[in-house]
Amino acid sequence: MNSKFLYLSYEDIVKVNLPMSEVLKAVEDGFLEMGNGRAEMPPKNAIHPGGGDNYIHGMPCQIPQMNSAGIKWVAGYPGNTANNLPYNTGILALNNIDNGIVYAIMDCRWITTKRTGAASAVSAKYLARPESETIAIIACGVQGHSNLEAMNVQFKLKTVKAYDPIKSQTDKLVAYAKSLGLNAIACERAEDAVKGADIIVSSGPILKVPYDTIKEGWMEEGAFASLVDFDSSWSRAALAEADKWTTDNVEQYNHYKDHLGYFQNCPKIYAELGELVAKKKKGRENPKEKTFAANLGIAINDMAVAPIIYKKAQELSIGTLLPL
Repeated sequence: MNSKFLYLSYEDIVKVNLPMSEVLKAVEDGFLEMGNGRAEMPPKNAIHPGGGDNYIHGMPCQIPQMNSAGIKWVAGYPGNTANNLPYNTGILALNNIDNGIVYAIMDCRWITTKRTGAASAVSAKYLARPESETIAIIACGVQGHSNLEAMNVQFKLKTVKAYDPIKSQTDKLVAYAKSLGLNAIACERAEDAVKGADIIVSSGPILKVPYDTIKEGWMEEGAFASLVDFDSSWSRAALAEADKWTTDNVEQYNHYKDHLGYFQNCPKIYAELGELVAKKKKGRENPKEKTFAANLGIAINDMAVAPIIYKKAQELSIGTLLPL
């Protein structure tokens, strides 16, 4: 067998320059397939080298309607940032759906970053008020930027309120928000950012023991929150204010809750995101609801986006062909 596969480095994928609008569409299309029962995605397999909050996940998925099948092998190490290393690293492999042969292997960091922000924005499309214009970003690292980028595509944002315990991180997000033409406010307290926001994104490190940054009574009536860091940033009393509590995959959510210790004493799940996209359950039903998305970051997002990256890389002659 003389098969070859296309290898795409992180720098290669950046060169492909897939717009966030296309990432958003791909992610929403993937959730539509999931909501209609047309995708196969078993729960993540995980190992935890070194213990603590470190993880390495195996994330397989196939989406027949999108001609996509493969797996992502991704690590998350909270301690990496202190050593000037990425929090997430890993690879993604795509398989030919007809014969199973791998035809692409690519770095997964860009896709992981962008599709995570896109999933938040897809949740917001169904759960936030359409006229939302003020967003709070709590923790202003990579996911703070990605979520802001995606939300700014989905909504006509005007104001960003940024808070991070590390001031330099806040300043970077403020500068990024201004580059998008948005009014940006650096907040010295999380409370100042959350109060008055239509959309709240908490995007700090994912930790088993929540640090309860966001308190009861801060979230405005009618606001939407995307918990990119699971339940880590929120007090239990603040989460109890939820009128609708959603996730991207119930089976995976229950695994995290029952076996890994996350999402303890959280509200009852109202719907999966795929059910909202497929219109099997209603999203926001009135302007006063406090709605939440506790998305886990699942393989269907990666497998919806990766084939588009591959196709565009081919068109642009980006990447390196290697023997399998």
